[in-house]
Amino acid sequence: MEFKKNQEITLKIDDLGNNGEGIGHVDGYALFVKDALPGETIRAKIMKSKKKYGFARMMEVLECSDSGRVEPACPVARQCGGCTLQHLSYEKQLAYKEKKVKDCLVRIGGVNAEKVEWLPVLGMEMPWHYRNKAQFPVRMQKDDSGELRPVAGFYAGRTHSIIPVTDCAIQHPCMKEILETVLSWMQEQHVPAYDEVSHRGLVRHIYIRRAYTTSQIMVCLVINGRQISEDLKRTLVEILSGIPGMTGILLNINTDQTNVILGKKMLLLWGQEYIEDNIGGVRYHISPQSFYQVNPVQTEKLYQTALEFAGLTGEETVWDLYCGIGTISLFLAKNAKKVYGVEIVPEAIKNARENARLNGIYNAEFFCGAAEEVVPRLAEELAALADVVVVDPPRKGCDIVLLDTIVKMAPEKIVYVSCDPATLARDVKLLGEKGFEVKKVRACDMFGQGGHVETITLLTSKAR
Repeated sequence: MEFKKNQEITLKIDDLGNNGEGIGHVDGYALFVKDALPGETIRAKIMKSKKKYGFARMMEVLECSDSGRVEPACPVARQCGGCTLQHLSYEKQLAYKEKKVKDCLVRIGGVNAEKVEWLPVLGMEMPWHYRNKAQFPVRMQKDDSGELRPVAGFYAGRTHSIIPVTDCAIQHPCMKEILETVLSWMQEQHVPAYDEVSHRGLVRHIYIRRAYTTSQIMVCLVINGRQISEDLKRTLVEILSGIPGMTGILLNINTDQTNVILGKKMLLLWGQEYIEDNIGGVRYHISPQSFYQVNPVQTEKLYQTALEFAGLTGEETVWDLYCGIGTISLFLAKNAKKVYGVEIVPEAIKNARENARLNGIYNAEFFCGAAEEVVPRLAEELAALADVVVVDPPRKGCDIVLLDTIVKMAPEKIVYVSCDPATLARDVKLLGEKGFEVKKVRACDMFGQGGHVETITLLTSKAR
C-alpha cells in the first residue's frame, strides 16, 4: 500500500518508540505518531512518507483499551517538542522505560535476560518541576495586536519554530519569573532577539541553572555579539539581582551560525561564575559549561546505585571516564583507595579539582582530554591498573578505542551509567565479546514526562 502526504488513515497503535511516539503498522509499513498510545485505534494524517516507514499526526482517538491516557498538565504539551509522554500516566511511563532498557539490552546487546538481576526502576515521587537547568531559545514574534515582541519557550517537534511558554510544568517554578523578567527588559530596552535566517538580533538563548540544596541561581544570556552597553548591563543586573537566590549573572558570546547553544567566551556581569550544590554530602561548584544532571533528587539515587554496583571496600583504584565536574568521582572517592577522573571539557576539570579541594578529598586526581586519547597514555605512565571503571558517556555512547582500552586495563568491574539504552546495548555487546558479562541492571527515571531514561549497568570480568 502506498501512502501520500495528507492522506488520512485508521491505525491501531501497538508499541511506543524510543522517544515515546506511538507506533502502528499497516501491511508491514510502520507509522510513528506523536501523542498516540498502545491499545488505541486512531485517525491519523500522514505528514511524511518514506520507503519503509513514515510519520503521521494524530487527529482523533477512535477506540481506547487501557492505554493509560491522562490529561496533560501543560496546555501546550502536544505542540511542544519537550515532554513526549505527558499524556501517559506516570506508572505506565515507568513501565515503558523499564521495558525499553530491557528490550535494548536483550535485542541489541545480546544479553541473556535470565542471567541478569533486573532491579526495579527508580521512579520519582514528584515527576513535576524537577529540572534545575533550562536553555530557552528567544525569538521575535507578533502578538495578538500585531506588535513584534520577544518570546521564549521551546521548539515544536522537529522544527525551530518556538512555542512561547514561560510556565513549564517540568522546570523549577523560579524560571518563570526569570524568563518574564528578561523578556520585559528586552521589550522595554528595545533589545532584539536573534533571527536564525538573517543572523541578526542580539539575544539567542536565556540559560538558567538552579541549585537544589542551596537554592542558588545562575542566569546566562547567550548573545550574538561581543558585548552589551553599560546601560543594558546596569538595567539587567538591577532587575535580576533582586530575585531571591540570584548568585551570578553572565553573558555568553556566540556569534557563530550554529545550533550549538553556548559559545566559548563567558563574561561575568554580577556575582560569581558558579553556583554550589550538594549531592549525598559532597559539595559541588557548577559553572555554566559544566555537565551536571538536571534532576537533583534522582541524581542522588543514580549515584548511590553506581556506588552499590561498584562494591568498593576502600582498597580499589577506580577510573571515572567522562567525569564532568567530578560528581561521580567524588561520590566514589570516599569509599576507594584512588580515583582518576578524565573529561574533555577544561572548565569541568577545573570545577572537578576545585570540588575535590572544597570537600577535602585528596585521593581523586583529574585529567583533561578525550578519554580515548588520554586514558591509554595515563594508564601506562601511572602504572595504575583499574579495579573498577566507571563510564558515564554522552548519548552517543563510548568511543570504540576507549572500550578497547578499558578491556586492556582488565578491571574486575565496569559500572556503565547511560542516558541512551541503544548505545548502552551496542557497547555492552562489544564488551561481552571482549570478556565481560552483564550482572545487574537498574533503570532510573531522570526525565519524568519525557521519553529518555538513565540506566546503571554492572558488568564483571568473566576471567575473574
